[in-house]
Amino acid sequence: MATAGYVKTLPDAPGVYRMLDTKGRVLYVGKARSLRKRVANYANLTGHTNRILRMILSTASMVFVRTETETEALLLEANLIKQLKPHYNVLLRDDKSFHHILIKAGQKPQITKHRGAKTDNGVSFGPFASAGAVNRTLNQLQKAFLLRNCSDSMFENRTRPCLQYQIKRCAGPCVGLVSEADYERLVDDAKSFLTGRSTKVQTDLAERMAEASTNLEFERAAALRDRIRALTQIQAHQGVNPQGVSEADVVALHTDKGQCCIQVFFFRSGQNWGNRAYFPRAMRDCEDAEILEAFLGQFYGQKSPPRQLLLSHEPTNGDLIAEALSTVAGRRVEILIPKKGEKRGLVEHALSNARESLARKVAESATHAKLLAGVADAFDLSDPPERIEVYDNSHIQGANAVGGMVVAGPEGFVKGQYRKFNIKDASLSPGDDFGMMREVLTRRFSRLLKEDPDREGEAGGVSLWPDVVLIDGGAGQLTAAVETLDALGVEDVAVVSVAKGEERDAGREVFHMPGKRPFALPFRDPTLYFLQRLRDEAHRFAIGAHRQKRAKATGATPLDEVPGVGAARKRALLAHFGSAKAVTRAGLADLEAVDGVSKALAKKIYDFFHGGEVAVAATAPTGE
Repeated sequence: MATAGYVKTLPDAPGVYRMLDTKGRVLYVGKARSLRKRVANYANLTGHTNRILRMILSTASMVFVRTETETEALLLEANLIKQLKPHYNVLLRDDKSFHHILIKAGQKPQITKHRGAKTDNGVSFGPFASAGAVNRTLNQLQKAFLLRNCSDSMFENRTRPCLQYQIKRCAGPCVGLVSEADYERLVDDAKSFLTGRSTKVQTDLAERMAEASTNLEFERAAALRDRIRALTQIQAHQGVNPQGVSEADVVALHTDKGQCCIQVFFFRSGQNWGNRAYFPRAMRDCEDAEILEAFLGQFYGQKSPPRQLLLSHEPTNGDLIAEALSTVAGRRVEILIPKKGEKRGLVEHALSNARESLARKVAESATHAKLLAGVADAFDLSDPPERIEVYDNSHIQGANAVGGMVVAGPEGFVKGQYRKFNIKDASLSPGDDFGMMREVLTRRFSRLLKEDPDREGEAGGVSLWPDVVLIDGGAGQLTAAVETLDALGVEDVAVVSVAKGEERDAGREVFHMPGKRPFALPFRDPTLYFLQRLRDEAHRFAIGAHRQKRAKATGATPLDEVPGVGAARKRALLAHFGSAKAVTRAGLADLEAVDGVSKALAKKIYDFFHGGEVAVAATAPTGE
């Protein structure tokens, strides 16, 4: 036990500590108001839960970072947990960024979808819980406010209105079909609606519709009616819209038999922008308050918190969390645990959703466990596999070849572990699927042998070694895979290939394994459907990676290879000369005339395309 030796050397000050095992892997990241008192507590082996006691006994060394305040320690702890993913911490496994609606700054602003951190290039509204929610809202907003969604380059080069104008989803500002004042009014109306002043916007539109009807401008009145209808449809999709909650996240936790679900509902400008369920990884003996504290610290680490958090449980160190979130947001963030009224109703609604989501998750996990047991029976494995890796290749006659690997485990697809492999072996003949598979497996397992030769995995024993390798292909693919793994000395991983059956019909797949005759599974066997899903997911992932590579290659130019030529200078060169080929043929003086291109860079570009030759006048003697 390494904790006792640190007590005398530590300050009575706040900070963050990391507990490491004998191999230097991080077991736990924690914060403390007093590092000395926290470690002294660990040195006393009595009064701990079984989880904490196991963690202490596994600790070989510790690393400490002193901070100025406990708030700083809380923020640093959350960042380190997300980065290091220690085994004994509560871990938020799904922390994707959210979508927002962005109205860009400048003249004739564009309305578009924006993902990630807030930008300074306009005003953003959100977050929206899903891409579907933001797409539906954006679709109706375009009908209601007629704002353009085209890119700036398309907007600047239009000479006539596009299809969006024809179907009444844009006012046509690109060709002057709407005045600047009227378009600015549309922008202001959209911002007012998205900031919660929807009643005022709809009342104003209704008055203008009545006025147009009175003046016998029936076409204009019909257009205003359609805009009002679009706004109504947006509100219909938003579900519960509370009267007394303007800006808040409702966070509800439900635990059952060692598993937990946290539902987050997003309310902005008095409108419900959707919800999302999270299933943090937590030990069975973790308290609700501890889980909620860890979740809030990690969830808002890269996101701007709202003005209020309505929680189902009191988190550990609630005042400290509120102070830390206020520091991050640059304004006051209030944490409430409502007991009655409308806010309590919102929390109860989120709790019921968390309860139902966890029940579905548990049912899915039980079904998945049965499927993995079926895989073990089908492939004669001693135990259900903990990790299945599925491989496939994608190319067009050998061009832009990519290998894909998808991973499945006890909880389904592990998308954070997916990998793509750009095929690098230039000696392969076009379309050599066997050679591509050899390269992919060689690179994958050579890295595993280097990083985890003892197959102990990450801290806590989470192994990255597969129990089953599933190859999309027939006997030839299987032979290539087995020979590759044998050459690397990997002999205890089950290798299976799945070939499409007669007429490539789903359900007639034939499986190949070393030393066994090809076999098929019963037509309606759930295990067969499960293996089909794995194969199809690998196929989808490999094709997607290939298309991305092909699209990138399609837009590539020789200028991409020139050192010092970035995106801005590339655009300037193409705008000046008209094409990449013209740039390659340009003289030194012509290159120097391009805005943003210095004499040194012009010389570098010229030398790149002319092999360092110096251009001279054609005055050499002609008699030689």
